[in-house]
Amino acid sequence: MLGILFNFFFAVQYPANLRLYRIQLCRCLPAAEKQRCWVHKTANVLDKLPKSIQSSAKSLIHDIYRAETERDARSAYQRFQDRYQAKYAIAVENLKKDEASLFTFYHYPAEHWQHIRSTNVIESAFSTVRLRTAKTRGQGTMVTTLSMVFKLAERAQLRWQRLRGHQLITKVFEGVKFINGIEETLAA
Repeated sequence: MLGILFNFFFAVQYPANLRLYRIQLCRCLPAAEKQRCWVHKTANVLDKLPKSIQSSAKSLIHDIYRAETERDARSAYQRFQDRYQAKYAIAVENLKKDEASLFTFYHYPAEHWQHIRSTNVIESAFSTVRLRTAKTRGQGTMVTTLSMVFKLAERAQLRWQRLRGHQLITKVFEGVKFINGIEETLAA
């Protein structure tokens, strides 16, 4: 597990390594569900659109991932496709290519959605580490690098906030199913 964290650190610091990190993570945790970051996906889709329509497109994308249910989200997803497919097929294709991993968060407690939908929480946690290692340039041996990363992360965690719905994490680990953010037994 330490190797996974170490590789994640380098993936965050050097984006070219991120693909390799994902491959390694999938090998170690093959049953893990994947959720694409909506913040990055929004930026990537908007990048394919003219500036004049980006604000309306952004509003539609927000309607997708801020929907109360997966059904409403998929309906908004279809509205986005219908509206932009004819003129901006590249933007729609960019959104469609990750469809399977854009709606995963609906299978988890609603309290966790804010944390699951975006990787910004993870990136901000490692920003201190990334800044410090960039300043030192060469990290030396693997042991000194791990020691420095550990100490920086240990210090940074003093500013971290507790996850919303942290008490539900045990249910997620136990395999309790959630539908649209509500525990399945309660939803039925």
